[in-house]
Amino acid sequence: MPGDIFFSLAVRSVRLNFLRSMLAAIGIVIGVVAISSMGMLGTNMQLEVKDQLSATANTVVISSDTVRMGPPGFTPSSSSASGVTKTELTKITSVVSGNGTVIPIYETSGEFTINSIAGRGMIFGIDPGDIGKFLKINQTYGNGTTDLGLNEVLVGADIAQNFDLKVGDRIRIGSFSSSSRPELRIAGVLQPRGTVADGISTDNGIVVNSKWYTNQYGGSNEWSQVNVIVNNVDNISAVESAINAKINTNAKTPAVRITDATSQLATETSTLSTVTTFIMAIGGISLLVAAVSIFNVMMMSVSERIQEIGILLSIGTEKGEVRRMFVYEAFILGLLGAGIGGASSAVIGYSVVDAMIGTTAYFFQPASILYVPAAMLIGVVVCVISGVYPAWRASNMDPIDALRNE
Repeated sequence: MPGDIFFSLAVRSVRLNFLRSMLAAIGIVIGVVAISSMGMLGTNMQLEVKDQLSATANTVVISSDTVRMGPPGFTPSSSSASGVTKTELTKITSVVSGNGTVIPIYETSGEFTINSIAGRGMIFGIDPGDIGKFLKINQTYGNGTTDLGLNEVLVGADIAQNFDLKVGDRIRIGSFSSSSRPELRIAGVLQPRGTVADGISTDNGIVVNSKWYTNQYGGSNEWSQVNVIVNNVDNISAVESAINAKINTNAKTPAVRITDATSQLATETSTLSTVTTFIMAIGGISLLVAAVSIFNVMMMSVSERIQEIGILLSIGTEKGEVRRMFVYEAFILGLLGAGIGGASSAVIGYSVVDAMIGTTAYFFQPASILYVPAAMLIGVVVCVISGVYPAWRASNMDPIDALRNE
């Protein structure tokens, strides 16, 4: 193609009208950047969620459709709705036996106060003996422990960072006006967990002793959920089936919901994929605008070169060769726009992923970086398609009429 005289004529046309050509190609640049950046953002989010959920892939979560949620503050709940009952917990424990560890968990949303500053997060009531089985302490905040006393708590990574906390600091759980409530000692700061399949996202949460929780919120033996950490992840389906057969004896109205990382991963991935596709579609609108701009530039090029076209046709140049010359010109415009857009996408996409997700650990994964060449290819194709009609129009001119044109 570079040795083709008609390709040289196309290059000459772009060079003579370089400013106009580049202005037309800006739309392609924007479209390529929008599609690739949004695609990479969505893919990086999916990869991060997948890795986070995989960390708890061996956990089965059992919860009730009528999970008991305590009110904010310390007022005990009078709600009759219950979570997983003691009878159901006994059945779960008997089914799991030596195949895993059963951890009952209380949960509610509540307010807290640290140094007269109010905040809000999830409150988890867990037996101290169970905490260390799935939660880990971040020792950079001090020598913490999961062996909670009755008036000790663990705080999540986000709370510790936002309030500049360390082991030994004090926190009051309850509304800001509940100044009469005793302060609790922070016994440790938990390591970040992110999105996890077991539903216990402690980053913006507080873990308290289960006895303290029921003393303040009530609802003893009515757990929000029960986590089963299966010893062998290959047995997770068998464990789920056994629990389901033991508790959900009525298929029409099951007593509990049973989920694991697989189902949550499918849901999260589907949701993120839908959002990513929608955002990319919005970015694709700029390519449609660019297509109109390229079409306009190509039509102007045809109008300005009517006599040149007439000369080419009169000396025996075939219509296909004339068409090829203008398609080449559209291709060059697309290549310029896609090239600049691709280079910009690598920089802008990296910045967007870093700002929105907080990590670029997955940026150079094939599934992520593939969006750059894909968006560039789309940009070039859009340009070529936009140049087809102007090329056809040029090749079908009457040579005599074209030579008479002024």
